[in-house]
Amino acid sequence: MAGNQSGASAGSVALAFLSGVLLGAATAFLMAPQTGRESREGLLRAARRAGEDFRDITEKATDTWEEVATKGREFITEAGSIMKDAMDAGRDAMRREREDPSKESSPQP
Repeated sequence: MAGNQSGASAGSVALAFLSGVLLGAATAFLMAPQTGRESREGLLRAARRAGEDFRDITEKATDTWEEVATKGREFITEAGSIMKDAMDAGRDAMRREREDPSKESSPQP
């Protein structure tokens, strides 16, 4: 994921967006020429939809986070394995170099 330059996290952006949607919906219902009962019912419907949307966003964010965490663990495991193999190869090469007295310490052409 590409980071944004404002320093705001994706969660805070989503929360700000959701808050704006709710505030705008509430304002629209309160300013609309409806009876109080119709306004309350409309607000209740909007709140239910917003709650459903929020649950959907939360589920998607959780799924994405779990996927990122899994890939991160796989990467760390793979990198650790590569580092171990490299260290073992270097250790073996150093051991062979020390054990073979016929080699000169001068650089090879």
